Amino acid sequence: MMVKKIAIGGDHAGFEYKSRLIDILTAEGYEVKDFGPFSDASCDYPDFVHPVAQSIVNKENECGIIICGSANGVNMVANKYQEIRSAIAWEPELAELTRQHNNANVIAIPARFLDFEKAESIVKAFLTTEFEGGRHQNRVDKIAAC
Repeated sequence: MMVKKIAIGGDHAGFEYKSRLIDILTAEGYEVKDFGPFSDASCDYPDFVHPVAQSIVNKENECGIIICGSANGVNMVANKYQEIRSAIAWEPELAELTRQHNNANVIAIPARFLDFEKAESIVKAFLTTEFEGGRHQNRVDKIAAC
């Protein structure tokens, strides 16, 4: 996936990592759409993750990065959308595998459980790993609900 357009969002626990990732990704030539939050004040993650997911469904962005304390809440919201395949990753290898085998289009980062350098390496692994297709395509096709 040669991703160029990325949607990003989360909650107050992910605000700092989100801000830093936007700076890095923009400097690397990615087009990043920030859906918020825009401060570290307490907020409700669904308000920011629904627009991230909708932008991918509407093909305004190619993939998404969502960040909250545990990554569970943001992941649950994103996966409400039939076209979204969001996965939590706390290691770069998990980000690679979810791209290779599950064709994930959103990565969920648990900000309270890893340092920023690990979060950055997870995002980079996610953005630079291709879906393998083949035997995995049939499985991915079966993910969508009827």
